[in-house]
Amino acid sequence: MKRIALYFTAAMPLGACLALSPAPVAPVSWQAPAAPGYTGAHAVNNKLAGLQVITLGAESGPEHLALGRDGKLYAGVGHGKILRMDPDGTAQEVFADTGGRVLGFDFDASGNLIAADVHKGLLSISPEGKVTLLADSVAGTAIRFADAVAVASNGKIYLSDASTRFAAAPGVPGGIDDAGRLDILENSATGRVIEYDPATRATRIVAKGLSFANGLVLNRDETALLVAETARYRVWRIDLSAHGLDIARSSPQATVLFDNLPGFPDNLTRGRDGKIWLGLCLPRSAALDRLSGWPFLRAVAARLPKSMLPAPPSYGHVMAFTEDGKVVADLQDPRGAFPHITGITETADRLYVQNLNAAGLGWLPR
Repeated sequence: MKRIALYFTAAMPLGACLALSPAPVAPVSWQAPAAPGYTGAHAVNNKLAGLQVITLGAESGPEHLALGRDGKLYAGVGHGKILRMDPDGTAQEVFADTGGRVLGFDFDASGNLIAADVHKGLLSISPEGKVTLLADSVAGTAIRFADAVAVASNGKIYLSDASTRFAAAPGVPGGIDDAGRLDILENSATGRVIEYDPATRATRIVAKGLSFANGLVLNRDETALLVAETARYRVWRIDLSAHGLDIARSSPQATVLFDNLPGFPDNLTRGRDGKIWLGLCLPRSAALDRLSGWPFLRAVAARLPKSMLPAPPSYGHVMAFTEDGKVVADLQDPRGAFPHITGITETADRLYVQNLNAAGLGWLPR
């Protein structure tokens, strides 16, 4: 009894401090659906185990990859650099340096690399490596968390702005993870999809109300975008004709393609043979789901230093599907030898594995 009394005597000041100190978030109550687990199309497997790894020297975090028209592989890594290399990982060089941190990118018809820089906004990088700012605001508000990019055949550019509440601190290790963690804890659904028209240099909001708007990809006929909503485990289909659509309000212009996924959806990339790849960067957290209806407790959790929070489990998971929502591939590594996978880039002979923090570039033969 004395030990119990001493424990509570010691814990009470900490609890009072956590309860009364200012919270970095203002959590919103919502109801997380019961996690489906790894069953059915997502039954546990080891198809992602045994990755081969291309070393990147002093660089890390190949968050997004794409094959350029020159046959080279481009990879956005930490500290604003974009690497260019042969598909086997040789002949690595720095193609460009934005001075920020590029997350997603796509190429336009002129060969410019159109990039979402989490610190800078929407950028265009010429084939010679010259960096130009295209947009850093929309509707009078800053683009705070530029995340993913898709370029349409008519030249229009689509960008996900993951959160208007939290921005990644420049130059701070783990800053992107920290901002994402706070947005997911708050779950106030401030993410949005933005259109940029190069002909007029105008930006507009296509859709808003997303809980961490993440990866996006155009459908085949370019009438809609598929958009990953990380914090609510969903993938949306949103019509490009939408204007300022709030997805919280039912509309035929926005429908859910995947709901209640077993992990946090991240990057979306178009593969071969009609496939679309989706990375699930982390498995669901039972504790976080249980706290979905308890905003006060989530605010307390947000006050805790990272060292006191449970470490997310290591688990590798990607899936591929068709535009009608049929899962056609599911690759996992339950041991998590290469955790926090954000997506897949598929070429004729390889699957390259995207990752926000890894020291190398993983790949599997196709």
